Amino acid sequence: MSSHQPVRELTEEQWQAIIDNDARFDEIFIYAVKSTGICCRPSCKSRNPKKENVRIFDDVDAAIADGFRPCKRCKPGGLHLPDEEWAIQIGEYIDAHYWELLTLEILSDMCHGSPYHLQRTFKRIRGLSPVEYIQKVRISKAIYELTMTDKSIAEIGLSVGLPNPSYFITLFKMKTGQTPKQYRKLVREVEVSGEEQ
Repeated sequence: MSSHQPVRELTEEQWQAIIDNDARFDEIFIYAVKSTGICCRPSCKSRNPKKENVRIFDDVDAAIADGFRPCKRCKPGGLHLPDEEWAIQIGEYIDAHYWELLTLEILSDMCHGSPYHLQRTFKRIRGLSPVEYIQKVRISKAIYELTMTDKSIAEIGLSVGLPNPSYFITLFKMKTGQTPKQYRKLVREVEVSGEEQ
């Protein structure tokens, strides 16, 4: 996020208001979370942010001017993020965290909405459910790893967020028509035949 506004120091009282979801502070300050790009009221019921990622603003307009977007859950200043921007934000979060455990509950906490609304909105805007999108990203990353590294199939599965090797192999085959081993073998055969020409 940019730094148009002078950075206000987070006080212990403000931090306590955030972690306690204290509505008495809603008219006093707005907080924004650098890692998600979202601004919230202190009373927001979303997952508590890491303290080092919190920025404090006098009002929602100052947070928006500094590049933050209003939370879908607490709607600071009565504003809400348009669904298209929210779907982009969810996709960006998945792209940046694909190797981690990602559930609808985790995504809804991180992106400040309900799991049901997140599922419906993401699918309507992106044409895929969040789970389908996560799988697409993970398989794409696995294809890159199979092509560019000599890591084992299990290591690749783990690195793309699919720690169960048999599930990784099954999902990979379902999405590509081949097992990871078959895919790697085919890529290497194509490389060898290309070098021979």
